[in-house]
Amino acid sequence: MTSTVSSRTPAQRGTTGRNAWTVVLCWITVMLEGYDLVVLGAIIPVLLRTHHLGMTAGDATTIATLSLVGVAIGAVCVGPLADRLGRRLLLIGSVVLFSVFTLLVPLAGSVTMFALLRLIAGVGLGACMPVSLTMMAEHMPAARRARASTLTMTGYHTGAVITSLLALQVTDNWQILFYVLGAAGLVIAAVQWFRLPESEAFVRAKESEGAHRVPFTELLKPAYLRAGIGVWVASFMGLLLVYGLNTWLPKLMNDAGYPVPTAVTQLLVLNAGGVVGLVVGGLVADRRGIKGTTLVWFAVSVLMLACLSVKMDSDLLLNTVVFCTGVFVFSAQVLVYAYVTAYYPAAVRGTALGSASGIGRIGSIVGPSITGALVTAGIGHPWGFYFFATVAVLGFAAVLTLPRATRTAQVAPAG
Repeated sequence: MTSTVSSRTPAQRGTTGRNAWTVVLCWITVMLEGYDLVVLGAIIPVLLRTHHLGMTAGDATTIATLSLVGVAIGAVCVGPLADRLGRRLLLIGSVVLFSVFTLLVPLAGSVTMFALLRLIAGVGLGACMPVSLTMMAEHMPAARRARASTLTMTGYHTGAVITSLLALQVTDNWQILFYVLGAAGLVIAAVQWFRLPESEAFVRAKESEGAHRVPFTELLKPAYLRAGIGVWVASFMGLLLVYGLNTWLPKLMNDAGYPVPTAVTQLLVLNAGGVVGLVVGGLVADRRGIKGTTLVWFAVSVLMLACLSVKMDSDLLLNTVVFCTGVFVFSAQVLVYAYVTAYYPAAVRGTALGSASGIGRIGSIVGPSITGALVTAGIGHPWGFYFFATVAVLGFAAVLTLPRATRTAQVAPAG
């Protein structure tokens, strides 16, 4: 009997190969972003302890904020550029941009230059995740949309785990973390140049004379406004938690009285929990419903974040709470994106995802900024965790207002 693989035509085998390269390379790109956006949080305690370039807690807050401002700029600009230049070219260019400027960060001669380099690297970084998620989503059937989002985002937390492990090894030699990331990014960009195919959806859209872009105002019409407001608020709160925790958790734990190695280890444990949560969250959401699962995830996040405000003498208890925090906090945010793909019809789905990502990025800037202000004021612990728990409550409330994810999935565009 002829096997299934051998019975495929050369064209089918070629398509399978291109799809595989797309999945692998997009996942790795998201992994690089996870590595980069956690690296600053991992080294802030060292930078402040050694007074690198005379850096203060206020300087660290500014650098973290500007890094995320760059990410927000990249995320906002990615849509129009991808439509004009193509997703493949934009993704490769973005990886090269953030890799080159990441390599330059250890060479900065002042706090200002350090911050500027992080800002520019952030612009390239901000474009990577939306393009990667879009290309990955095009390779998944509708019934697996929650898993498409959550499994792709496991790359982010895998990168964060790698950063945490390396940070524990290099200690004061933090420059190595940036050199590894920059070099790895350039290697991946080279592989993408030769192996990453252009999105078939983009090619079809360019060839279709009737293709048109849906304006943002479409989301403000009655058919979508209720869902839009809930998604925007939930995305804002979710990304505030993700970026706030990844940037400041080691410092918050250090302020609570835990030694620096233990504090950095918690970043590793947190993101290991994030990987598990993404896998489990996607499976549960596809089976039990996205809205209900997201509500449960935000509710448990409130409990876990509140628990972290209490100093724990048991390492096992501490690791368990931090791990569970990662399980629920990080996947709650990604489930909001999964809700968008399930609720909105194809005609407005891309616009809805873009708006959710763009508004969520504002939260990614606000989170580290407010937490940094609390740290600078000397009240990072426990008030940082009180702040995070309150944010999770607001995220829960936002999801509670959302319509059922299947109610308008088949509704034609309004107007």
